[in-house]
Amino acid sequence: MKNKRVAVLFLIALSGRTLLFSQQNTGELNAIQTVVPFLTIAPDSRAGAMGDAGVATSPDVYSMHWNPSKFAFIDGNAGIGISYSPWLRNLVPDINIAYLAGYKRLDTKQVLSASLLYSSLGDVQFTDEYGNLQRTFNPNEFAVDAGYSRLFSDHLSGGIAFRFIYSNLTGGTYSGGVATKPGISFAADISGYYQKKITLLNKDGQLAFGLNFSNIGAKMSYSSSQTADFIPMNMRLGTSATIDLDHFNKITATLDLNKLLVPTPPIYSGTSTNPDSIIKGKNPNVSVPVAIFQSFYDAPGGLKEELHEITYSFGIEYWYNNQFALRGGYFYEDPTKGNRKYFTAGAGFRLKAFTLDFSYLMPVAQNNPLAHTLRFSIAFDFNALRNASRSKG
Repeated sequence: MKNKRVAVLFLIALSGRTLLFSQQNTGELNAIQTVVPFLTIAPDSRAGAMGDAGVATSPDVYSMHWNPSKFAFIDGNAGIGISYSPWLRNLVPDINIAYLAGYKRLDTKQVLSASLLYSSLGDVQFTDEYGNLQRTFNPNEFAVDAGYSRLFSDHLSGGIAFRFIYSNLTGGTYSGGVATKPGISFAADISGYYQKKITLLNKDGQLAFGLNFSNIGAKMSYSSSQTADFIPMNMRLGTSATIDLDHFNKITATLDLNKLLVPTPPIYSGTSTNPDSIIKGKNPNVSVPVAIFQSFYDAPGGLKEELHEITYSFGIEYWYNNQFALRGGYFYEDPTKGNRKYFTAGAGFRLKAFTLDFSYLMPVAQNNPLAHTLRFSIAFDFNALRNASRSKG
């Protein structure tokens, strides 16, 4: 178990989001690599049950992760939500991810929001070259966000969020004679959200679009000698359509497209990683602004490979009387870019002052480390709490 945990930790630290989940495939694997992959994990149960889609769904207390600008359209004046997920339990039994988010409306057009995303990788035992135990350490990572959103019109809003990222995977343990250190970075999200009432098949409904450029920030390093790596800068674009079937029933369909805005590994001649030895692709050792623009045309396989770097999240949500919800979804990633493919399902219950959600992940492939992933979320609406207290009084 110790060796397996160290291997997982090593992959998370050095190989990035997609390599950890990659599986055998017939194409040539060329997965994009980033550090702090926990920033890309769906933290809440609602989106987790809808194939990890959330940029254009209706606003809720967890909108900070998906699209901060949605907060401008949220009902109520304040709310708070807590989510918890045992993560990668098929590999290690004590990896957990927790999420705390909240918002406060300033006026009819402006909303402030904040969140904390925390990831614990369990206890890891570090030994010397002779196998003697030196110390036990609990690697952990977290991100603290503060956001602001504003209505620009009856249909359009915008939002911005600032993020502090901290990743301590080794606790200062020496590696190859070099002291390691926690990785630290600062990043920002810029987002937009559009919604409009529509009529479809003689039914009232709503159409929405969302766009979020997230984790746009500085590279991160775990030692003074290590080359800094990109954090998972990402572009998320999506749409949703909601139809009110009748007074009690409504259904929503949503689709998200994601693309990492970091360099694609090029193809080198031989074993050298010198930029002069690149035979296909672009030099990945570039600045953050250059990397963002270059990410749209730097894949060694050209346009075809660029399209393979897009992941797709599709979700369905059904509500009865705004009190009970059923959800389902599907997530797809190209085999050459990580090969994550899974179905999701879940449910939600809304009882006046609070909402309870859960989700379950079902991978397409066998022995997937994400198999049987559960998420649990609970959200509190302060207005509903206050009204419930008044009604009792």
